[in-house]
Amino acid sequence: MKNSLNDNIEWFEEWFDSEYYHILYKDRDETEARKFITNLIAYFSPKKEAYFVDVACGKGRHSLFLNRLGFNVDGFDLSENSIENAKSFENEHLHFFVNDIRTPLKTNAYDYAFNLFTSFGYFKDEKDNQIAINSIAESIKENGTIVLDFMNCNKVIRQLNKVESKTIDSIQFDITREVNEGFIVKNINFSAHNNSFHFQERVKAISLAMFKSYFNAANLKIEAIFGDYNLNSFDEENSDRLILVAKKI
Repeated sequence: MKNSLNDNIEWFEEWFDSEYYHILYKDRDETEARKFITNLIAYFSPKKEAYFVDVACGKGRHSLFLNRLGFNVDGFDLSENSIENAKSFENEHLHFFVNDIRTPLKTNAYDYAFNLFTSFGYFKDEKDNQIAINSIAESIKENGTIVLDFMNCNKVIRQLNKVESKTIDSIQFDITREVNEGFIVKNINFSAHNNSFHFQERVKAISLAMFKSYFNAANLKIEAIFGDYNLNSFDEENSDRLILVAKKI
């Protein structure tokens, strides 16, 4: 079995760069992603010259839609494969980069920084979460805005689907989930091309109180907290998402 659990490599470095990651998640809801961006733009009413950064952008689906709405957008991700794919869509007002979330892509450059679809909380060391928030804060201008879209861990843990199997492109993915040492852990096993594979996702179960601490330490003032992509109010027990909107002060 080919195992990604190498102590010298973070799980996300290998898994997000794997072709099988993109197969497993190929059916992500693009309509939902566009609706979320549309609702955010309606909420903020940004100027046409507003400059956005899409933090941990993956293949750039949110960046692309923001750009189609007429905005200047930079997107970055640690996955070289994802950025290589995204670069095929670059234009004068849309650019993609390989970059780590713990390092600002640019400093004091952006009006808005979006970190969407639970693209946070992957690090073993708790200090790295604060470093990542600090980095995002450094990338935006004074009075710039951060939107961080995370899962609502309370609901996810309460309704955890512990065993799941799904077949995509003739590959059967056998998935188990558990909560271990403060992380929501997903183990993914499958066979392809006469090889067996095992990958793992580990996302820290970050509460609203913990995010408030991160944001406060980075001089970010939370201005709104939403619980879904329709921007309804956050309910700790029932909301699907934890979406934080904060200003740099």
